[in-house]
Amino acid sequence: MARGKKPLLENIEIKKIAAEGKSIAYVEDKVLFVPNTVPGDIVDVQVTRKRKSFLEGLVTRMHHPSELRIKPRCAHFGICGGCKWQNLPYEAQLQFKQQEVIDNLERIGKAELQDIRPIIGAARQFEYRNKLEFTFSSQRFLTREEIANGAEIERTPAVGFHVPGLFDKVVDIEHCYLQGSPSNEIRNFIRSYALEHGLSFYHIREQHGFLRTLVIRTASTGEVMVILAFGHEDTARREALLNALVQAFPGITSLMYVINEKLNDNLTDQDILCYHGRDHIFEEMEGLRFKIGPKSFYQTNSEQAYNLYKAARELANLTGKETVYDLYTGTGTIANFIARQAKQVIGIEYVPEAIEDAKVNSAINGIGNTAFYAGDMKDVLTPEFIERHGRPEVIITDPPRAGMHADVVKTILAAAPDRIVYVSCNSATQARDIQWLSPAYRVAAVQPVDMFPHTHHVENIVLLQKA
Repeated sequence: MARGKKPLLENIEIKKIAAEGKSIAYVEDKVLFVPNTVPGDIVDVQVTRKRKSFLEGLVTRMHHPSELRIKPRCAHFGICGGCKWQNLPYEAQLQFKQQEVIDNLERIGKAELQDIRPIIGAARQFEYRNKLEFTFSSQRFLTREEIANGAEIERTPAVGFHVPGLFDKVVDIEHCYLQGSPSNEIRNFIRSYALEHGLSFYHIREQHGFLRTLVIRTASTGEVMVILAFGHEDTARREALLNALVQAFPGITSLMYVINEKLNDNLTDQDILCYHGRDHIFEEMEGLRFKIGPKSFYQTNSEQAYNLYKAARELANLTGKETVYDLYTGTGTIANFIARQAKQVIGIEYVPEAIEDAKVNSAINGIGNTAFYAGDMKDVLTPEFIERHGRPEVIITDPPRAGMHADVVKTILAAAPDRIVYVSCNSATQARDIQWLSPAYRVAAVQPVDMFPHTHHVENIVLLQKA
């Protein structure tokens, strides 16, 4: 393979699944990463990136499809990048996810695994998300096939998902199978209304336009929250659109809006205002009610969240006598879920609004043995904090994808809980943290949970006991 050139590789056999939804083949002494393929495919690959130890490329021709391959359900498969494994049978997805967890814990965490429990699959592989975020764009993304066709194509506006790796390209989504009704109906209504009434869609590069982003949240209770972000204020046009939404969808529980004139779409520091209905919706789980505001974090698969929390509670093996610390508690979902089985639960979370929601959720459910504190975990969870609130017999930790800060791990080691239940959305950083904890703790049980069918993401719970 000539140095510097990006060749076309022919008759390449895809060997196995890799991280981030890509698959792997081997070319001479290099690893080749290819998206939208499955093990067993025989393909031609155009190399798009060449490095010393690996290559990346795109399929230009399929010679022989793998026996594993199935037809994706979604018309947008392979373009929007949201469901990269729709071409794999669900049983195969679960096998790959389980193996990824085991590989990471053994390779990165250097852990000896004994009680490895079968992954808990999702009963629903479609319409399982309770939250989706859509972006408006003044020009829809054109596929390579459309461009290659050579015909003149109208660049109509779009509301949908970003193309992976391209911040200013948005795929216009007609029907998304990730969220049930009325998600598609609301999004398509807004698009049609905007085109009919001449509302401008946001120009992502030039940073101007009226319609900017759309968030739709649904709950198992049937309640619906819609949040529209506008690039600038136009009271008459904004109110006309919001009134039309209320009339077309009277079942909307909470209709919110925000005027976002920043250079990014993050709404955490913005005032989100209630236009119609309540400023929150409710989720339910095992008789408990959880208030979900526009900025609240809640697991995006409600049904699997229940299975995840049940598994975490079982592994915690609470008797009602324990002080439990719930680290990265969010809106206190886990803390309130386990409170009836513990003496007291102390929740810590970075986002102050989430802590206020956690307190409200305890009050709503008549739970009096929880306490919640806001702040950076490494600054809040200190030896002084533990001395003041009591040594935890059990710690439940559910950190972000980056895992736990080294200082947090040191404090946990100093606190010396009897058991640690580590919930993670990234088994690689989970394995790294487990390796840090390994001088004092051993892996007693592993329980993967599939929260996101048709994606490479997998949630994992590890029970750590004193060595």
